Amino acid sequence: MASRPTTSAAAASVAAAGALWACSGAFVSPSAPGLRGTTGAVALGLEQPLSSVSPSAQGSAALPALAAGAAAAAVLLRLGAASRRGRAATCRAFENEMGATLPLKYFDPLGMAKDGDKDAFRRRRISEIKNGRVAMWACMGYIIPEFFRWPGFVSPSLGLKFTDLPNGVAALYKMPAEGWAQIGVFIAFLELFPMRQEKDRIPGDAPGFGRLGVPIFASKADPEKNRRSLESELNNGRLAMLAISGMVAQNALFGTTGPQMWLPGASAFEGELGAQAPVGFWDPLGLAKDGDADDFRRRRGVELKHGRICMLATIGYIVPEYFRWPGYLSPSLGLKFTDVPHGLAAVSKVPLEGWLQVGLFLGHMEGFFMRQDPKRPPGDFENHGFLGIGKNFLFNFEPATIKDPEARKKKLSSELANGRLAMVALMAMLFQNGTVGTSGPAMWLPGA
Repeated sequence: MASRPTTSAAAASVAAAGALWACSGAFVSPSAPGLRGTTGAVALGLEQPLSSVSPSAQGSAALPALAAGAAAAAVLLRLGAASRRGRAATCRAFENEMGATLPLKYFDPLGMAKDGDKDAFRRRRISEIKNGRVAMWACMGYIIPEFFRWPGFVSPSLGLKFTDLPNGVAALYKMPAEGWAQIGVFIAFLELFPMRQEKDRIPGDAPGFGRLGVPIFASKADPEKNRRSLESELNNGRLAMLAISGMVAQNALFGTTGPQMWLPGASAFEGELGAQAPVGFWDPLGLAKDGDADDFRRRRGVELKHGRICMLATIGYIVPEYFRWPGYLSPSLGLKFTDVPHGLAAVSKVPLEGWLQVGLFLGHMEGFFMRQDPKRPPGDFENHGFLGIGKNFLFNFEPATIKDPEARKKKLSSELANGRLAMVALMAMLFQNGTVGTSGPAMWLPGA
């Protein structure tokens, strides 16, 4: 990932995408071929030059947004209880179907396919393919009108030109009723004739369209011969559904539709560490347009802290499924570590004294060991070196640092990118945990 999107936009996008992902859960994992998460070493507490400040560190809003997301997910947790019970007996009769691809392979958190009904599965798969195709076109439709418009009039009687139509959500209110009627008739024609689904053809194989949708009335598709292409289409369609959800959310919340949504913009901070490909400098709300270095430095410090916390939190969602501390969390209450449920359910199980201890520990870290020195770069603490190891209550030696400037820059870039990815990932985990109750290995590993 390049510079992190504004927290509000990211939260809304993840929520919308998560809802869409969960609703299409009877199908499989939404992974695209060739799409890989950001990798690289996580470097905590490295020395950073002041130029390492990221343009999109809208940090002051991140923690409240994350807390609000967690609270909302906790409310939804009760709704997922029944789903958890049903998922335990989920029938995986379709786990070898086309589209069951890594990394999640078979993914059905709502148990929609547990009855093994092939007709229902086929109907949902057809809907998924259609929605994916529409979403791919919609993604292109958000970009192209910013650079090209048809000449002439969309409605001569109203004197309305194509160039008069705004892009994005605003176009819904500008298009005349006759235009919507024409669109509806066109879609109905496609559904009833060239793109009708026949029972003897695989889902998505329409009689009036051949490869890549070209209307050549080609022969029936061969699932085995074209398996890679068919799975690529499914995965790209899933990715497009997530993408269009994010675009619509950002457009609706902030009104952004122009090239600044896709291309880096000029700024006093566009050359800073953290402005990385493919987006480069990304600041849709213009929070850094005033060029205030102090505000920029503060946001970068908050971004680094939130990214580090979220990296630990994502690990914290996985490790307790395989390892728990022995003994008692609260001897007076007879509460063992193994008695505390995983995920959001733990919020109501940990006693008040436990939360007070957590708060005091965080306050101690913020006030002493990880106090930000104004003379040092954001995230660079005096007694913490590479990976946060140095002089503290556990160790007593000089912190290790990376001397090579190029190696240090690469590590710092990796930390920023991994922290941003972790913030988005944790929001999705909280959403999934809160809506469908998933927190165990089923969240990470393909089902057998």
